[in-house]
Parts: sequence; structure tokens; C-alpha cells
Amino acid sequence: MGLLDLLGLGNKNEVIKEFIAKGAIIIDVRTPEEFAGGHIKNAKNIPLQRIASEIAVIQKWNKPIITCCRSGMRSAQAATLLKEKNIEVINGGGWNSLENKI
Repeated sequence: MGLLDLLGLGNKNEVIKEFIAKGAIIIDVRTPEEFAGGHIKNAKNIPLQRIASEIAVIQKWNKPIITCCRSGMRSAQAATLLKEKNIEVINGGGWNSLENKI
């Protein structure tokens, strides 16, 4: 494990693959309109502004979470919020690039 891994800046592709292997659920935090325009198959659409009100539901899934959005900014915010609630989560970034990694 290198310094970048220790800082959480290591190979995100490997972490994403590990999350997928553990049955991770992908949460797309874009608006319903953006989601309707294209998304990762089987991803759940929970817009960023609704994440806080859905914490209990997400915790009941008892699965690791990968967040995504258009560019990675909103998904980073969602991931931070979920981490604060002790949910195993990684920011997958933009949905197009995430789709290519899974």
C-alpha cells in the first residue's frame, strides 16, 4: 500500500471493483430528469437534496454504497454525508466514467 492509498487517493478503480464484489448499491444523486436522460443499469436515483431524508432506508440495505452524479461534485457531497452516518461509501464520480469502470 502506497502513500496515496493511505491518503485515500490510491487506485479508485480497484476500490470500486472491491465494492461491486461486495454487492454495492449505486446511488445516482442527480435530478430525476438527468437520471432519465441516461444512467447506470440498476442504479437507484436519490437526488442529493433527498439523501439526508433517506439515510434510514440506505442503512437498512446493509450494503456498501457507490455514489455518482454528472461530474463527481454532488456525489462527493452525498458520500461525505453517508460516511458521517457510518455507511461504507465511495464517491464513484461521474456516472459515465463509473459505468466504464464496472
